[in-house]
Amino acid sequence: MAEPRTELTGATFTLSVLRLADSDLTNIAAYLDHKIAQAPHFFTWAPVVIDISLLTRLPDFLELDALIRAKQLIPVGVSGAKDTLARQAIHQAGLPLLSSRSPKTSQPKAPELPTTRIHRGHIRSGMQIYAANTNLVVIGAISPGAEVIADGDIHIYGPLRGRAIAGASGNREAKIFCDNLQSELISISGTYQLSEALPERSWQQSVIIRLQDDQLYFEQLA
Repeated sequence: MAEPRTELTGATFTLSVLRLADSDLTNIAAYLDHKIAQAPHFFTWAPVVIDISLLTRLPDFLELDALIRAKQLIPVGVSGAKDTLARQAIHQAGLPLLSSRSPKTSQPKAPELPTTRIHRGHIRSGMQIYAANTNLVVIGAISPGAEVIADGDIHIYGPLRGRAIAGASGNREAKIFCDNLQSELISISGTYQLSEALPERSWQQSVIIRLQDDQLYFEQLA
């Protein structure tokens, strides 16, 4: 059998993007505190890309980097730099400069999902079920504070009160099928919505959730 070898290759990962509309660090800190308080387990030590494409004034990148790390997030790079001055400031702060590409021209190919993981029973607060490289079917309720994750689709036959994260490895075609939507957080391929942003018409309803034009789209089940 051939020995595994170390390789340096390209890969696609799901990352959260902090899209700044304001370079004031106090405002950024307040925003992060608010978001993290809503879903602390989701954000703790999460890698984050800083998008500065909307800014008209550059922040102090060293202070911004320290601020984000103090919130227990990990800055992995900066995207949206418009000119040489911005790129130099990013380099001087020791942050990687990332070039963002249009999702419409760089959509990762949906991976082939050979099997489906099935979980029967109540998923309680603090539990996490992860279906790697496949779909996940949950027959039972998901409590607040619980988390179900799949690289493919997620089907939930019971109330969803915790968090559901589909397409976790970047599959933008992944979907979430839910009998009774009361979720703390819904995420598909890194695009997420917290409970406060879920459509009122879909609350406690049977829905299909998919990604369309970089936004979550909620469709009522008949």
